[in-house]
Amino acid sequence: MTSAERSDVVEMRVAPRDVDRHGRMFIASYISQAETALSNFWRTRPLVDDEPAYIATKASCSLHRALRHDDLARFSIRVSKIGGKSIGFVVTVEIGNELAAEVEIFWLAVRGEEQEPVPLPEDIRDWLYKYLD
Repeated sequence: MTSAERSDVVEMRVAPRDVDRHGRMFIASYISQAETALSNFWRTRPLVDDEPAYIATKASCSLHRALRHDDLARFSIRVSKIGGKSIGFVVTVEIGNELAAEVEIFWLAVRGEEQEPVPLPEDIRDWLYKYLD
C-alpha cells in the first residue's frame, strides 16, 4: 500500500516479500522503495523540451532501525546536491518519529546511445532548488 502526502513524501506499508526470515526488511528493499518514492516525486517536475535521460550512478543505504512486515514507513525526498550534470537525493525512511534508514541516490543526466553526460536543464535545476537541503 502506498499513499502520498506531498510529492516529496510517500507512505508505504512493508510487504511480506520485502522481509527476511527474521522479519526484518531487506536492505535492497529500502533502496527499491526509495526509488519508488523518488519516481513519484520526479513525476511532478516541470516538463522540458528535449529532456535528457537520467541514470542512477550510485545508491547506498544506511540502516538505523530495521523495519518489519506491515510497518507503515514514511519516505521523504530531499535534494542533497545539484551539480552541472548530476543530482543527489537523500531519501529518509521514518516510522513514527524514529529514523529507520537513509538512502542516497545519485543520478546523471545523459543523452544518446553512448549516454554522454549533459548539463541539467535550467527549468529542472530551478525546480530542484526548492527541495535542496
